[in-house]
Amino acid sequence: MSSAPTAQANDKPHEPSILAAFLSYLIPGLGQIYQGRYGKGVLFMVSLLGMFFLGQAMGKWQNVYIHALDLGPNRPGRGGAAALVNRWHYGGQFWIGIAAWPALWQHFEMPLPNKEQYGTFVHDFQAEPRESDVNTFLVNSDKTPDLGWVYTVVAGMLNILVIYDAYAGPVFIPIPRPTSKETAVPEQTQAKKEGVA
Repeated sequence: MSSAPTAQANDKPHEPSILAAFLSYLIPGLGQIYQGRYGKGVLFMVSLLGMFFLGQAMGKWQNVYIHALDLGPNRPGRGGAAALVNRWHYGGQFWIGIAAWPALWQHFEMPLPNKEQYGTFVHDFQAEPRESDVNTFLVNSDKTPDLGWVYTVVAGMLNILVIYDAYAGPVFIPIPRPTSKETAVPEQTQAKKEGVA
């Protein structure tokens, strides 16, 4: 019997998939799970979402938001894309997907869950905190809050790689397969050794 590896049915590159990439943007690793790469998908999901939510917790849930610009009474709106200039962190955090969408919801003043029914935490989740509250928290803390927002940004930026992996699929390195003559030689040698012994 030859011990040479045999080709598997799924041993071929995936076609580029925009759907898988979009799913991995929504939730890290979901595109890989959609492609049947369950281990990798769950690993990405747990590690990146874990990093993102750990970073938020380290920052007392006050480090993922979009800064609203005061445009004055004659200019309605909250600044749109220009608001990201004063809160560039969100440009990285955005790539974690749905986990960062509440900040957009808060920024554009969409209807929020009822504070009395769902509590203050859910109502104010990823809302822009008052500057005085953040300053007091940062002054009375060590470097943990700073590290927290770094975690949230890094998690979002790493998810760009996950999105690309879901789009392009796994990389397959061609493995040279021995020909039938190459497999026959070791078998004949083994038979001769057994005959001699």
